[in-house]
Amino acid sequence: MKKIFILGGEQTDFERNWHKEGKNFLGMLREVVEDTLAATRLSFEDIADLNRGNRVSAHIGNFDGEQYFNQGHLGSFFTEVDDAFFGVPAARYEAACASGSVALDAAISKISSGDYDVSLVVGLELMKTVDSKVGGDFLGTAAFYEKEAKGVDFPFPKIFGRLADEIVKKYSLNEARFLDNLAEISCINFGNGKRNPKAQTRNWFMDKGQACRRGTDSNTLVGGRLAISDCSQITDGAAGVVLCSEKFALEYCRKRNLTMGRIPYVKGWGHRVAPVTFKRKIEEAVDSKYILKWTRQAVIDAYERASLGVENMDLFETHDCFTSSEYAAISSFGITEPGEEFRAIESGIIAFDGSKPVNPSGGLIGCGHPVGASGVRMFLDLYKQTSGRAGCYQVENAKNALMLNIGGSATTNYVFIVGI
Repeated sequence: MKKIFILGGEQTDFERNWHKEGKNFLGMLREVVEDTLAATRLSFEDIADLNRGNRVSAHIGNFDGEQYFNQGHLGSFFTEVDDAFFGVPAARYEAACASGSVALDAAISKISSGDYDVSLVVGLELMKTVDSKVGGDFLGTAAFYEKEAKGVDFPFPKIFGRLADEIVKKYSLNEARFLDNLAEISCINFGNGKRNPKAQTRNWFMDKGQACRRGTDSNTLVGGRLAISDCSQITDGAAGVVLCSEKFALEYCRKRNLTMGRIPYVKGWGHRVAPVTFKRKIEEAVDSKYILKWTRQAVIDAYERASLGVENMDLFETHDCFTSSEYAAISSFGITEPGEEFRAIESGIIAFDGSKPVNPSGGLIGCGHPVGASGVRMFLDLYKQTSGRAGCYQVENAKNALMLNIGGSATTNYVFIVGI
């Protein structure tokens, strides 16, 4: 594949409650676009100039603007940010929690085909406009709503609680040990979030003791074996990145006296879709070593396209919508064999200072999970890590990094590998 370079990007502070601030989705879009361009040393004048040459496109990932803030057709709203976007081809992309990755995929494809040299990608979700029960129902449309979510309070904790049940069953795990492993995953992500100045939970408290005390007033059960400590956050937030062709990257570096070899680029990708319902996924995976077989295949595809393997990865950003999803991801990445994920957790391999750190940003549990933005935020963190710009949560000497972004109950699976 052609090299697609990443010039940088920015995310909003995921701790913010935009509804309480009296700001709407357009305010969020305007802010993240302005900050993304500033971070990449581009201006609206640059966008206008690229547009005159038909060299730029814009893409927005969003899951459910129609329900959360009563607005669709979001791609058109780049024109409300600045007149420079008048005429720029732009569109909105949706694949549940993988909406940001679909937008990235579209942008990468546009540049790879030679249609455009530069693409602005934004992921955005405004979720705190409704209460948690209503929001849980909205999120249920990322599953097969009529079969799995209609009339069910908080359907996704229950679905991923079933994933926890199936993991224990498939690999004949000791339940107490497994739950302790999930608590450790939770603590790692909350701990990593404290290092991230834009993480939603950077000022929260969570220790192993609290995470282990499931079913108490401070850590109530929400879905089978899973408790509040096992869940990602309801988050208002957006993230943006600028991607470009090798031709433009050379122009960009020449004008700014930068070294081309220090700009991260997309090395590999994988995209696989599994059966929609969780029941069908489990039935189909009976003869597979992997409980989420299509997640594993997306990872394999990315490794093969990059001509790299797990041994070459310096860190991972994964879709820990629940601790059970991160548990299953560990073997999908190849860090351990399926059923032996506990080895990576208990030995500290996935900890921040481990040999294969997972979610140094804090992940969805620690950093936050604005659904349509999470894929772009993870991608941005791969850029930060491999360019040495991750600050307090920088993994030392990071050269290659992999992200996994899933939509629904691991229905849509996207993997990207970024490196220098």
